[in-house]
Formats: sequence, structure tokens, C-alpha cells
Amino acid sequence: MERTYGERIPILKIGKFLLVTIQVDLHDQMALNLQHDLLERIRKIGAHGVLVDISALEIVDSYIGRILGNIAKMSKLLDAETVLVGMRPTVAITLVELGVPLQGVRTALNLERGMEFLRTSMREQQWQGAEGSDRADGNDKEI
Repeated sequence: MERTYGERIPILKIGKFLLVTIQVDLHDQMALNLQHDLLERIRKIGAHGVLVDISALEIVDSYIGRILGNIAKMSKLLDAETVLVGMRPTVAITLVELGVPLQGVRTALNLERGMEFLRTSMREQQWQGAEGSDRADGNDKEI
């Protein structure tokens, strides 16, 4: 499949998170470019979370909805949690009416809440990792 390198959505790094703010209506090739670029950046920097701000999107079709869902699923495979933030009610209604599967895709009303979710999720993973390392040492007693 030939990829065009024209229009790109900027991907900003904020600590261990990536922020994507979609300010234009996505067409199919731009959405594919975003998916590829974002997954590559997650891998390159070892991002723990991705915030995708879709507050400027007024309309979506089933293809764009599937791409957004796929981004979340693929990011999870790379150990990064994805949160869609700023979804407009009309976009939510359209996605439901089109039957776009978004199981497991986290959403937040705004960027602040999305960032809070990712920070909490990251702390929980670190805590569980520390707890798991205790058990790996044979210390499996309940306190």
C-alpha cells in the first residue's frame, strides 16, 4: 500500500504521554498516517499514555471511528493507554448509530480529565508492578 506523506497531525510529547489534537476533519489517508505515526512514536519513546483530542471533529464516519478504535487497541498492545477526549455529543450519537465498536476505548470530557485518568492508571500499574516483584521473591504472605 502506498503511503502519502502530505498532511500530518502533530503529535506532542508531554512527559511519558503523547498528545494528539485533531484540528481538521480527517480524511481516510490522513487517519491512516496518524495511526502509523502515533504507533511509531509510542514505540520510539516508550509512551505510557496517549490523549487524542477530538473536540474539533464535528463529524465522523464509520471508517474514522474504526481507525480511532484501532489506534486505542494497537496502543494497548504497545503498553500505552489511550483516552479520547472532548467528544461532541453529535459525534457520540453518530458512532453509536453507525454501530462502530469502541469497546475498551476510554473517553473523557476534556483534556484535564483524560490526563488525570492516565496519571492514575500509570500509578496503579507501578503499584501493581511493585507488588508483583514482592511475590516473585517468594514473599506471598497476606498482610
